[in-house]
Amino acid sequence: MCTNIVYEWLKTLQLPQYAESFVDNGYDDLEVCKQIGDPDLDAIGVAVPQHRRRIHEAVRRLKEADESA
Repeated sequence: MCTNIVYEWLKTLQLPQYAESFVDNGYDDLEVCKQIGDPDLDAIGVAVPQHRRRIHEAVRRLKEADESA
């Protein structure tokens, strides 16, 4: 299993099962994760609507944290 910042981030979202798919698809850094959209989630294999919403919300928070920094 991959232990990196993306895994830790997904773990806080209670979605660690997607960590390997994220990394396999090139999302191995939170900067890259900020670019995630619906087509990306399709490619990663996130099909559960609630999980998609959780990830979209977390991406929004990452972007907001950047803007306020």
